[in-house]
Amino acid sequence: MNYFLFALIFLTQTIFAQSPIGKEPLAHTYSIVARDNKTGEMGVAVQSHWFSVGTLVAWGEAGVGVVATQSFVNPSFGPDGLAKMKEGMTAKQTLDLLIKNDDGRDVRQLGILDVNGNSASYTGSRCIPFAGHIEGINYSVQANMMKSETVWAAMEKAFLETENLPLAERLLAALEAAQAEGGDIRGKQSAAILVVRGESTGKIWEDRLVDLRIDDHSNPIIEMKRLLKVHRAYEHMNKGDLEIEHGNIKKAVEEYGTAEKMFPENLEMKYWHAVTLANAGEMEEALPLFKDVFSKDKNWHTLAPRLIKPELLTVGETDLQRIMNLIE
Repeated sequence: MNYFLFALIFLTQTIFAQSPIGKEPLAHTYSIVARDNKTGEMGVAVQSHWFSVGTLVAWGEAGVGVVATQSFVNPSFGPDGLAKMKEGMTAKQTLDLLIKNDDGRDVRQLGILDVNGNSASYTGSRCIPFAGHIEGINYSVQANMMKSETVWAAMEKAFLETENLPLAERLLAALEAAQAEGGDIRGKQSAAILVVRGESTGKIWEDRLVDLRIDDHSNPIIEMKRLLKVHRAYEHMNKGDLEIEHGNIKKAVEEYGTAEKMFPENLEMKYWHAVTLANAGEMEEALPLFKDVFSKDKNWHTLAPRLIKPELLTVGETDLQRIMNLIE
């Protein structure tokens, strides 16, 4: 048994003998909680060498705040912290109350941000080095069991220097900066990004603007970067769908076209772009797209006539036949 593993087991057994945290997971990690001062959006992002870290560490509610609970995780800090902020407590008041009432406080690490941009962080005295945090207006960064003690400062710098980007991209930049400094000394396995609205609509599915998780991956931050780009592309797809509902075909074509340009290899994006062009009477532009999609997956060809009844494809019989004749 190597010295580090022996020391970790000894520390764990000693802590467990003194406090009621024996069944709680060890999500040693780095995270950021932050707010976009322009939009009011709030977010939390995390990366760790631990499976599915987002299910434990990242918590958020529109109109309330966000929480990152880590190290020897006390998962109750997430829902309890949000509940206290919903009652009107600030991030600092909430953090102080949670830590005060926790017998395992010495091995906890916690970052909280409320809807007004107030932040608060805590690093327990027995968190595994390198460990630390930085609080700022509209953000807080925190990390433990890091390879380098420069990790959290690099996260702060990356967040502050990307003010021109959307909040999710700024959170990702902070994670990338942490990894560039060495990140978790054990390596990397999972990551998560959650962004919620500054004001709640009362509809959870609309209030969660970004909710992405990489549960098990050899390079979760690179994969998260790819997924966030896909997410942005599908935002254009969703906007296109909405324009279709409102009868704005020209605008829908623009939205689908933007999504397709972001991921030209994505057949679904290309297919619905083609459908929308056909519905707009622009068959000459639609047919090459249809043909390309059909050549790569004939199931899309089979689907085309099925769209007539629900009026998702509104072409006449002649144009439908032109579409169907694109493959033999």
